[in-house]
Amino acid sequence: MLVLKADNVTVERNGIQIFKNASIEINDREHIALIGRNGVGKTTFINCLLGKEKASRGTIIHPMKIEEWGIVEQGSFLDDQITTREFVESESSDLFRAKRFLRKCEKDIQENPEDIDVLSDYSNALQSYDELGGYEWETAVEKCMLQLGLPKEIWEQSITNLSGGQKTRAKLARVMLRNPKGLILDEPTNHLDGETIQWLAEWLQTFKGAVLFISHERAFIDQVANITYELSPDGTKKYHGGYEEYKRSIEHERKTLETKYHKQQAEKRKLMEAVTQYKQWFQKSHSAASERDPFAKKKANKNMTRFKAKEAALERLENDHIEKPKDGPKINVELEVGVFNSKTLLRFNDAAFRYPQQELFDPLSFSIDRGDRIAVIGQNGTGKTTLLKLITGHLHPVSGDVIHHPRLKIGYFMQELEGLEPDKTILEQVLDLPQMSQADARTILACFLFRGDQVYKEVKELSMGEKCRVAFVKLYFSEANLLVLDEPTNYLDIETRERIEAALAVYPGSVVTVSHDPYMLENVANRVISLDSGFYDYKGSYKEWRHHVHLSKDEQNIHNEIDRLNLQLSNLIAREVEPGNENDTLQLNKQIKELKKQITRLENQKEGV
Repeated sequence: MLVLKADNVTVERNGIQIFKNASIEINDREHIALIGRNGVGKTTFINCLLGKEKASRGTIIHPMKIEEWGIVEQGSFLDDQITTREFVESESSDLFRAKRFLRKCEKDIQENPEDIDVLSDYSNALQSYDELGGYEWETAVEKCMLQLGLPKEIWEQSITNLSGGQKTRAKLARVMLRNPKGLILDEPTNHLDGETIQWLAEWLQTFKGAVLFISHERAFIDQVANITYELSPDGTKKYHGGYEEYKRSIEHERKTLETKYHKQQAEKRKLMEAVTQYKQWFQKSHSAASERDPFAKKKANKNMTRFKAKEAALERLENDHIEKPKDGPKINVELEVGVFNSKTLLRFNDAAFRYPQQELFDPLSFSIDRGDRIAVIGQNGTGKTTLLKLITGHLHPVSGDVIHHPRLKIGYFMQELEGLEPDKTILEQVLDLPQMSQADARTILACFLFRGDQVYKEVKELSMGEKCRVAFVKLYFSEANLLVLDEPTNYLDIETRERIEAALAVYPGSVVTVSHDPYMLENVANRVISLDSGFYDYKGSYKEWRHHVHLSKDEQNIHNEIDRLNLQLSNLIAREVEPGNENDTLQLNKQIKELKKQITRLENQKEGV
């Protein structure tokens, strides 16, 4: 059943076209992701769908009333004078006002218990609240808050004191009280940790109505969306499935277009050769023809007809010209990083850290080596940013040591972002880098989607996403040999995230990053440090880590036993036996054979778990 439809919506503001020909069709129970570059107008498009902004052209129809949608907006105003419970209740304005008036009357009675007018006001307020179903509504509020993971301890706290995840849950509880038939969410994952994003994805999967949401979180889109719309300045395109399916479709479109392009180019060459040939034949026949030689004249006219036909075919081909698919600009500037003869960049030796009211770490001992691309993961409050600051030297351990290689040069994303000079242009910021030429700077900025006159924008005029891009460029080309990144993809659209991932994949130094973006970690990390349930250092990719933690307990035990036996087997194989000692050789071969049998048996057992 159709619940919302828009056809060829165009939006212009102050004579500037934001986008044109945007269309979307939403049916009941469909979960739709709206993606596109920052600034393309995704929020504007949704506001047009909801009637909050006026489209310049196009039609929008609402088979389902706007009031039946639950809307969670990005950065909606939160009053610091209101509690979490009051924030949730305030969506039901009549009941909320009735409850507030009843509470006022109760307070008045306590202060003036003998006043007849006060007693009368209280009696009327109580009757009115009861008739409105106030007490049943209060029960529904409490049930909804608990179902959405808002414990009683935070109900009376100011809404502004909650974490990002708790605020998102409160916003959802607020709209769910109205039992909406559909949900519209504008970047609901902003400022959420990985665990809360996972919770939200699973919660939305169970929602029975239609869902339209804007997001740059690719894994979240994969989990929630069964349809993806991409918005560009030229309109929308519809793709079935989540982000992974969208990428496959885009790649298929690209290959199809490339095939059509090469086919058209071959046809064009063939037509041009034919035109040239028939033109030459016509000129030759025309020169030989005369009124006294009708055969030659007829031959010349025939060649002219063929020549004109091929020219017309070539013109039609030019009118249907297919552009060659273009690759985005790639980083081809040679990077300089500090020279290291040593394997180890820095080492933690029994380093511990604590805040006055909280001890974060047991003493840590580990090293960061050349080529490491470390993902630091963990729930909020486990100390991820603190660990990064210990690495960079912005914090010092209360005991133990963090030892840096003498030639180590660290680039810290947060420091670079905070150090941008507001009155400088983007180009000037990048030209401050060592040995950076204007040509290289323009090429690099184009790689990170700053093109044309955009490079002359001053930092103070930039959005947060644009500032993050500039900070990353400066960091990446700063000649650091260790990059430390704290949530580098916050505020960034998908295309920019993929550019950053591609850049990190070829970075010659080492990288330590905190991120809640699984796509980024899978594309970048070859080692994982988890701070959940203590410190755990996993020597493997993020994808392997995720598989590792999702193993069942039995499978994990089998996996560990296989690892132990494989190590034992390697040691036996490496053991040297004195020449001529046949008994030792036979015994060694017997032990190796037995270990291989045990490993095979456990491998088979693991497959059955």
